Amino acid sequence: MTTDVKIAEDLWDTDSEAVITAWFVKDGGKVEKGALLAEVMTEKIQHEIKSPAEGAVSILKKTDEIVKKGDVIARIE
Repeated sequence: MTTDVKIAEDLWDTDSEAVITAWFVKDGGKVEKGALLAEVMTEKIQHEIKSPAEGAVSILKKTDEIVKKGDVIARIE
């Protein structure tokens, strides 16, 4: 079963975009549910993205890429 890792619609209030500042797992790496996957930065604050499932991660958006609310940044299989 594949699970999308999305930027939550309610992750931040004002800014429409963020930048992925770090990935804490390599593409193809294994993660557990709740593990820290990535950090994104808006103009004002840094947010942590945690894994919604256990499995192997396929990274779709790279470090320094701009993302918006609702964007799928990775998939877990």
